[in-house]
Amino acid sequence: MNPGPAGAGLEALRQRIIACDACPRLRKHCARVARDKRRAYQDEDYWGKPIPGFGDPGARLLVIGLAPAAHGANRTGRIFTGDRSGDWLYRALHKAGFANQPGSTRRDDGLELRDAWVSCVARCAPPDNKPLPSELSRCARHLHQELQLLANVRVVVVLGQIALHGLWEQLGHGRPRPRFGHGAEMVLPDDRLLLMSYHPSQQNTFTGRLTEPMFDAVFERASSQLRQIPVAP
Repeated sequence: MNPGPAGAGLEALRQRIIACDACPRLRKHCARVARDKRRAYQDEDYWGKPIPGFGDPGARLLVIGLAPAAHGANRTGRIFTGDRSGDWLYRALHKAGFANQPGSTRRDDGLELRDAWVSCVARCAPPDNKPLPSELSRCARHLHQELQLLANVRVVVVLGQIALHGLWEQLGHGRPRPRFGHGAEMVLPDDRLLLMSYHPSQQNTFTGRLTEPMFDAVFERASSQLRQIPVAP
């Protein structure tokens, strides 16, 4: 797959995201977590900066989550890496053929995504996993630019209601936002397929609200849809 100019554009966006200081509350929180650390990671150097997206610049699948985990991506420097939510996501992506390995613990562990890109609506780990509406609004420009650069995307998976809200602001074209529901799907105004899933947070996975078969089915649906679409040369 030829990513065209997307690779250079996404790298420039990556650098802008890493340098972003638009939300002082979030920047202070991330820096404080990186300084104080969790006992299990006392010997590690925390990333402590905003988190860019990750994956294949020519991706036809886009996965959008909520925000980096304080001791996950805020520690490792890569989205959904080093936490239980990431364990679920990359296992599911690997099973569906979008990743070369089923897990990710650090950003130099050899993980590669194939035909997939993973992003989020908030780029900094928020206190209590709850970014403020004003912070989500300021961060929206990063997702907007990503969507412009990921021109090959044909299927979008949103992980949770906040991810759906963030995507709809960019692609809804003024239409009423659809009701969120796990396994729900719809065709977006730009003809891309939207798939919805509960976020693989411990709150959902430990309680059984989200099971592995439920989560896997979403990515199998994405894979099935993409198999019907010719790959760009």
